[in-house]
Amino acid sequence: MATETLIDAGVVDYLILAIYFAFVLGIGVLARRQVSDSLDFFLSGRSLPAWVTGLAFVSANLGAVEIMGMSATGAEIGLPTVHYFWIGAIPAMIFLGVVMMPFYYGSKVRSVPEFMLRRFGPGAHLVNAISFALAQLLIAGINLYLLGSIVHALLGWPLWVALIVAAAIVLSYITFGGLSAAIYNEVLQFFVIVASLLPLVLLGLHRIGGWQGMVDRITEASAAGAGAPAAQQLNSWPGQALSGFDSPILSVVGIVFGLGFVLSFGYWTTNFVEVQRAMASESLSAARKTPIIGAFPKMFVPFITIVPGMIAGVLVVEIAQLKAGGSPPGGASGLGVTYNDALLLMMRDLLPNGLLGLAITGLLAAFMAGMAANVSAFNTVFSVDIWEYYVVKGRPDDYYVKIGRVATVLATVAAIFTALIAASFSNIMDYLQTLFGFFNAPLFATFILGMFWKRMTPTAGWVGLVTGTGSAVFIWLLGQWGVIDLPGQGMAFVAASVGFVMDILVSIVVSLMTKPKPVEQLRGLVYSATPKEDLVDPHEAGMPWYRRTLPLAGIALVLVTALNLMF
Repeated sequence: MATETLIDAGVVDYLILAIYFAFVLGIGVLARRQVSDSLDFFLSGRSLPAWVTGLAFVSANLGAVEIMGMSATGAEIGLPTVHYFWIGAIPAMIFLGVVMMPFYYGSKVRSVPEFMLRRFGPGAHLVNAISFALAQLLIAGINLYLLGSIVHALLGWPLWVALIVAAAIVLSYITFGGLSAAIYNEVLQFFVIVASLLPLVLLGLHRIGGWQGMVDRITEASAAGAGAPAAQQLNSWPGQALSGFDSPILSVVGIVFGLGFVLSFGYWTTNFVEVQRAMASESLSAARKTPIIGAFPKMFVPFITIVPGMIAGVLVVEIAQLKAGGSPPGGASGLGVTYNDALLLMMRDLLPNGLLGLAITGLLAAFMAGMAANVSAFNTVFSVDIWEYYVVKGRPDDYYVKIGRVATVLATVAAIFTALIAASFSNIMDYLQTLFGFFNAPLFATFILGMFWKRMTPTAGWVGLVTGTGSAVFIWLLGQWGVIDLPGQGMAFVAASVGFVMDILVSIVVSLMTKPKPVEQLRGLVYSATPKEDLVDPHEAGMPWYRRTLPLAGIALVLVTALNLMF
């Protein structure tokens, strides 16, 4: 243990951590007893109730990006960060539950790429499987880097040692119990995360003089030249500090179309990390309600992630210096303070022993939940969509479970190296939105066109994907070369939008030039070719209104609209 650490933890803090890790590993061991075949390992035997998968759905996303990334962006630009939730998540989660889950769950596929195989054939399937597997390794690296940074801040270990230790913990329970271990841990982690961050918010607001005190301090700091104008930091719309556009109109269009439609729907409706949780549900009704149940806690997460970042921007000396243009030394990496350090420094300044241990446990839980979600999705796609279909066919079921466990180990090792890429970004949201623009936006274009246009052909499926991804990468490179200059998330929004539009255009042109699949082969894959009775659970009609999909979706929409108007 190093003599100098960023966080000065005591015996009580370490005891809380030890108890938590005992629970995590215990859940992995118990879940192992339930794994008898590949369906158990990869999809929990499709046996979990909606409230479990719903909490796991939001907890799988409540990883490094939500906790450190959103607090970092909150510290940097303020309230416009809420658009990642209220515009960039909730509408797409509701759309997934109402419109798309009947196709995923009803087709009995084990992964999103397997759905692509049935709709478009091997070409689009292989492109999607490889790009998704690569994306999960890169995003797992983000979670692992921040998990390692907590260990480094707590114990003072070198970052590479902290990365290996953190990776070993996640590897143990995913290898033991597969998706069930991940999901049950994610439910536990959800409550641990909320319990750990809420005291930080309350103590921070108390220290700064409440919400009005925070507003006054941000206004004063902005007048002194620290950060964006106060009006932009304290109002969600029109959100120029987030979009990077000076024009309010262009900013709203960029946020609504680039983030709210292309990036958001691309992520929430096609990302197997999230969809996998709904696929593990016990029925079609439970699968449809999974993302909608998750939407309710999701819309209130900004109050425990973004608000602490905003407080840190004026309360933590180093973050205030950073906003004013300084370069304070130290930070979790030891190479200088970045916005990613906002939450850790808040914990250092505000939390006494005991609460500090709970907060550290919450952060570790968040990063483990995020990384476990990436790794469990990777091992499914690698085993089912790449190994079983293209490498070794026709083996017994237990063979592919073993391959899944090997893939888990390989993914964890690879994440140690991709974590070093994440370490080079001052704000990991920039990195993550870039990855989403490359992989998710074109995939959503292919999905949505193929799901609602039966004329779209198998050739168009893979050609559109390749073109869309290539276009997004090209636009990003133009930004790197200085040809396009957009601050904030504007570059990610533009790259994702171009990738989406190019995928749509090329898919339409290629479809008109090539032969489509027969309509009879599209049942359960295309909306117009699927009978309406296949898209609903007949048992749901007899349930109380508060347990039915559409009423829950309506309530979620009303609440998120009210939040947008209030702030």
